[in-house]
Amino acid sequence: MIEKDTYNTIIKATEPVLHKDKNSKFFGYAFPVTNEDDIKLHLEKLKKEHHSARHWCYAYQIGTETISYRANDDGEPSNSAGMPIYGQIQSFDLTNILIVVVRYFGGVKLGVGGLISAYRTAAKMSIDEAMIIEKTINIDFLITFDYKNMNTVMRVIKEKSINITNQKLELDCNITISVRKREAESIYNIFNRLYEIKIKKL
Repeated sequence: MIEKDTYNTIIKATEPVLHKDKNSKFFGYAFPVTNEDDIKLHLEKLKKEHHSARHWCYAYQIGTETISYRANDDGEPSNSAGMPIYGQIQSFDLTNILIVVVRYFGGVKLGVGGLISAYRTAAKMSIDEAMIIEKTINIDFLITFDYKNMNTVMRVIKEKSINITNQKLELDCNITISVRKREAESIYNIFNRLYEIKIKKL
């Protein structure tokens, strides 16, 4: 079986969507995120923007090979908000994403079943608004060599259409490359066999 080396995420934050249920309003947001600091910032911003709301429930998943996720009910009955939101992240097979659903209580209780349905719907609506893309899981390598070996290195990079992310080309040269995971081993071996050229995984 070929190891999976792609993942799905969203390109940019969505415009808010609104789902109404028995006078309660549920505003859904989706954000691309890569770390917990991003998540904190988005939540703080939404709490300011919707300061009179009752609940700011959310779920996120970050990472491509090591996954971390969290689902937060923010005062709603246990598992009635965060998990239904997280379920939508899973059903769309997304990562590096935060979904927040902001609720304004409308005076009528929805019950646990009603809440699960409302939070799930708002989360799904926000993902439907998003532009989903497939990205590859890449591995970065640092290649070091003397300037005289530049042509050899560049020839391989060109032949294999390798993506250069950083380079310092002086007497001693450093080039950082980003290679799709499934091709990483063979690219490493090509450079590793070359005379006077060093490669190491970052």
